Order: sequence, then C-alpha cells, then structure tokens
Amino acid sequence: MNTRTIVKARHALIAPDGHVRSDFPGWSGVGAYVMLSPAMGASISQILVVFEEEAASVALPADGHEHALYVEQGSVRAEWGGEDKGGSELGGGGFLFCPAGTPLTLQGTPGSRLTLFRKVFATLPGTPPPPVTFGDAAEVPDEPFLGNERARLQTLLPVDPRYDLAINIFTYQPGATLPFVETHIMEHGLLMLSGRGIYRLEDQYYPVEAGDAIWMAPYCPQWFVAIGDEPASYLYSKDIHRLP
Repeated sequence: MNTRTIVKARHALIAPDGHVRSDFPGWSGVGAYVMLSPAMGASISQILVVFEEEAASVALPADGHEHALYVEQGSVRAEWGGEDKGGSELGGGGFLFCPAGTPLTLQGTPGSRLTLFRKVFATLPGTPPPPVTFGDAAEVPDEPFLGNERARLQTLLPVDPRYDLAINIFTYQPGATLPFVETHIMEHGLLMLSGRGIYRLEDQYYPVEAGDAIWMAPYCPQWFVAIGDEPASYLYSKDIHRLP
C-alpha cells in the first residue's frame, strides 16, 4: 500500500488516505480526525470535525486552551459562555476565535465540516485576554504578499498583541511561489483548502493537494509553489506577539 503521509521529527504531511477517527467526551454525532497534536511534537492541535447526524454537537471546555475554527463547508452554530456570552451562525468560509477560559459549543448540519485549532494560551502580563472574534473569510480583504499580486494573503484575526495566535489564508495563482525559503520561530499548522502545489519542508519536496494537513515546527525551512491550472489556497496558524 502507498500513502503520501509522512511524519518526521520537525515536519509532517497528513494525507486524507490515512485518516483515523477519534471519539471525545462531550462530542456527539461527529467524526473527529486529529491531524496534528503534541503527540507528534507540535504545540498546537489541528482537528478535522465532520458533522454526521442531526443534532450533532461538540463541547469544548473552559480551560487554559484557546480555540480557532474555520468552516470548510456546511453550516455550524457556535455558542460561547463567559463574559462574551453569545452565538453565531457560520457558513462555509466562516471563522471563529474563542479565548481560553471560555466554554464553546458547536452544532452542525449533517455533512458540515470544519478545521479546529487548539492550543494553550500564552498570557501577556498587563494585557487583557483577547475577545471572541468571528467573521466570514469572503469579507476579509486580501493583500499582495511582499508586493506579489499573484500571491495574496488574508489575515482573519486582528493584528493585536492580545492574541498569541494568527489564522491566515494564502492564495496563489498557478506558478506563484513564496518568494524565498522561510526559516522562522513561528510554528505552523496548515490545511490545503484547494488546488495543488509542491511544498518544501526542510530539504524534502512534497506534492500536496486539497485536504492535506501539514505541520511545520519552529525553524523548519519552508517554501511553496502552486501547480496545475487552478489557484491553490491554504489555511494556516502561527504563534505571534510573544517574546521567546
């Protein structure tokens, strides 16, 4: 048997052909597929959630973890407690950030799917925690990356020191690339949303396509080129705004 999945000490590519379901307390009628987690050396978890039944739901506790999600397809109702108690309906392209210490419940229609990021919040002394934040990626403007009109970046969460996490979408026209091999302190969890490309991770080059998840440890050299006839797009997380 063959697979494109590969897991190494400082990077990983998880292809859909190897997904294995997990079940968690408080999660009902959903398939949960853990793409990335501290078990592989990552500091962030990335979980694919597929709503399978009517009244399917996910309950996330009010602990030291913050959560961010992106709805890939379908419709999801998010409700949160704490000081910012409220709720929102999220369709395809909808995103939500929920700070640590805030309980979060998700209910989705059958066939809906989302990617969930989960990490321990790094506090910043003298700075209040970030608020619940949500929106629609279709309403977030894209900007040329380092002046390249063919590689465009959407920043979903506010650029604000209260947040220790960024969630972005990068879209490349066919043949567009990252302008150089990046090597930096930020860790990435990544989901290919559409299209195809080649991702360099350390000294290896991997073909990637929609549905693939990627982990990049801090200082993992990385580079990407979009290939094929369609634009390639990916969602990714990174840790920000905290002194090493």
